[in-house]
Amino acid sequence: MKPRIKSTVFILLCLLLAFTVCLPSALAAPETQKPPAGQQAPDLNGPKPAPEAAGEEKKSFPLETTAETAVLMDYSSGQILLDKDMHSSRPMASVTKLMTMLLICEAEAQGKIKTTDKIVTSEHAASMGGSQIFLEPGEELPMKEMLISIATGSANDASVAMSEAIAGSEEAFVELMNQKAQELGLKNTHFSNPTGLPVENHYTSAYDMAQVLRQCLRYPLFREVSSIYEHDLRGGDFKLWNTNKLLKWYPGADAGKTGWTNEAKYCLAASAKKDGLRLVSVVLGCPMPRTHFQETIKLFNYGFAKYKAVNLAEAGQVIGEIAVDKGEVEKLKIATADPVGLVVLKGQEKTVQGKVQLPDKIEAPVKKGQVIGQYLVMKDGQEVLKVNLVAQKEVQKASAFRLFNKVLDRVYGMD
Repeated sequence: MKPRIKSTVFILLCLLLAFTVCLPSALAAPETQKPPAGQQAPDLNGPKPAPEAAGEEKKSFPLETTAETAVLMDYSSGQILLDKDMHSSRPMASVTKLMTMLLICEAEAQGKIKTTDKIVTSEHAASMGGSQIFLEPGEELPMKEMLISIATGSANDASVAMSEAIAGSEEAFVELMNQKAQELGLKNTHFSNPTGLPVENHYTSAYDMAQVLRQCLRYPLFREVSSIYEHDLRGGDFKLWNTNKLLKWYPGADAGKTGWTNEAKYCLAASAKKDGLRLVSVVLGCPMPRTHFQETIKLFNYGFAKYKAVNLAEAGQVIGEIAVDKGEVEKLKIATADPVGLVVLKGQEKTVQGKVQLPDKIEAPVKKGQVIGQYLVMKDGQEVLKVNLVAQKEVQKASAFRLFNKVLDRVYGMD
């Protein structure tokens, strides 16, 4: 190419680049692709739950149960399979600690605390009564040992020690608990402490606590500690046995939290998985010892006998990739923010289909976790569930120099 022609091409390309960079947003990505302000990570609130199991009209509670309130829910979709006054508020005793553990696991996932961090016990934490591991003021334990003590031994002292380590004080941690409840849309829940010890203005509903357990189950750390049945603490000087006896009594049971006080009676939030179907059960206000286990087993048996899971995608599964305009990379992988699936009556599995909705391209910058599209779940041709599809990583906008080089590459590539 002659020098004069090269100079002319160079000037024209500079004008073209300036025009492209300054071009108004008429060609920008659709409004639905823009993330909410401050969004950095996939939505952990999960898909909007269907009011009842697909293929079945809402009916009265079909089982006899001594629980004051109860719910059976599909973990993946949030579908309600059984409901006995599930929105009624009641005291929850140590089931409270599910929210405590949720905030601990969330802090660990965000890098705010490590499982190896030494947690120092305050005099206040050591003074807790009820279930405890008898922490002494000034005693140090690794964060993971504290968490295991909460999950298995329902330790009140460890709960308060962890709340102080994360928020600075028990009171500040309780504020975080209520903020999280509001964030999750829990309308019949309020926390006054992280332990569940009797106190005023401390209550939940079966439905709300099922949602908390669903959130907990999204964290591998919670699944690990919640499934531990026995644990040697302090080098074997102190033995912990999990209060959730379903871990031994019911095949597939792998997580949950018990609770008991005179006011709350016997309570249990639990999860079990069988043949690809994970169920979440909550019973509150059971009258006698062990009845919270018996009532939960009834609910699980009913759910596993009657329903089948149709799982279309796991949480975090890559669904595809789309083109990125004006970005540092040209392609971006898109993944599911939550599990994609539905629970139907056995025999109706073929009535469920999935449909992916994604734009052809998106303009940089893109934030990690930014909502890009949706995965629709259809039953008999009708939409029953929508799960967000999100960006797997952040993509910065390319510099003007890099964009200019891309244009030159295209031009010279055509020469």
